[in-house]
Amino acid sequence: MVTAVNSALQDLICTNCQATWSADEPHGVCRSCGKVLFPRYDLEALRAEMPVPDFVGRRTDLWRYRELLPVRDPRFAVSLGEGGTALLPVPRAGEAVGLERGELLVKDEGANPTGSFKARGLSVAVARAAELGIHQVALPTAGNAGAAAAAFAASHGMACHVVMPRDAPVATQAEVRLYGAELLLIDGLIDMAGRVVRERAQRAGWFDLSTLKEPYRVEGKKTMGIELAEAGGWGVSWCPDVILYPTGGGTGLVGMWKAFDELEQLGWIGSRRPRMVVVQSTGCAPIVRAFEAGADHAEPWVGAQTIAAGLRVPSAIGDYLMLRAVRASGGTAVAVPDDEITKAQLALARLSGISPALEGAAAFAALPHLVRSGFLNGDERVVLFNTGSGLKALPPASQQSHFQ
Repeated sequence: MVTAVNSALQDLICTNCQATWSADEPHGVCRSCGKVLFPRYDLEALRAEMPVPDFVGRRTDLWRYRELLPVRDPRFAVSLGEGGTALLPVPRAGEAVGLERGELLVKDEGANPTGSFKARGLSVAVARAAELGIHQVALPTAGNAGAAAAAFAASHGMACHVVMPRDAPVATQAEVRLYGAELLLIDGLIDMAGRVVRERAQRAGWFDLSTLKEPYRVEGKKTMGIELAEAGGWGVSWCPDVILYPTGGGTGLVGMWKAFDELEQLGWIGSRRPRMVVVQSTGCAPIVRAFEAGADHAEPWVGAQTIAAGLRVPSAIGDYLMLRAVRASGGTAVAVPDDEITKAQLALARLSGISPALEGAAAFAALPHLVRSGFLNGDERVVLFNTGSGLKALPPASQQSHFQ
């Protein structure tokens, strides 16, 4: 019998109806209402054990925060080096977009294994699946999540099945095959890929790792928030003023919001929160539209189209969680057109030396809009998430040579 050595995992709770479920067996969504399940931890016991955060001498990947992660048996905490990404000041880029009195920092998730922040969520989700005795996993993806799932499944010796739009980035298609996963290409978007996964998973016995349709990917993503708190020195003054987050399925945004709540309950940070900003493309902006309409849920986006594959998510099961976090933080939601995303990718690269993904470039493109609208006054400390490496989607040479 495996003994719980480090994790403070207690049970699972529905984010909608508050039903609780055992964490000792595999779960997808809540069996009562079909909404998102979150792992819950014994934070009172952990606070007694660790009244102040103490990670001296620990590994630098995301398993550094093992007490707040759901894997109980350390044998399953297999790492490819995910997490621990740099938080980089980019003063020239900040000045260029109107933050000359403030500070712009980039959390560069492109340094993760498989080149994106998807490594965080899939590291934990696949590890927990392995710990629960699951042998085959499957997921729909716009690209990067499939590559990450395939890599971590390979590290656990687990079969992996990936369904991806045919026009997804070629680099991510190649990665999935490289790690030995089955790749199925479809003529459609990620929502159609999700339907294919659900149908085949039911017939073949695959476990569905779709975004927020199982409880554990969000736990890997929440480590981005824990890292920000640690980088800020914990305590009451830890947090930046604003977080810009390029948003498709939104796991990272809701994961960070969950992390902040857990850290406050532990007494490691205060009640102050950054204003959370959702950034989407004007070609697929269901969360922006719902936010502006004052809605609690986002209607599916018809005809979704954008060069930023990770933002081409017509509907998301965690829509209500994203909208809650944005509103509770005093944040906002903004959409930017593809031509601005392309220009921003080149601009951020040349002003910082960072290789931004198109999704990260979208967040950079949003900054002038936020300054012009008055949401930013120019003296804030802003953290922008670059969610992946730009090497997976470089602009054509013709665009690079003509960029001014």
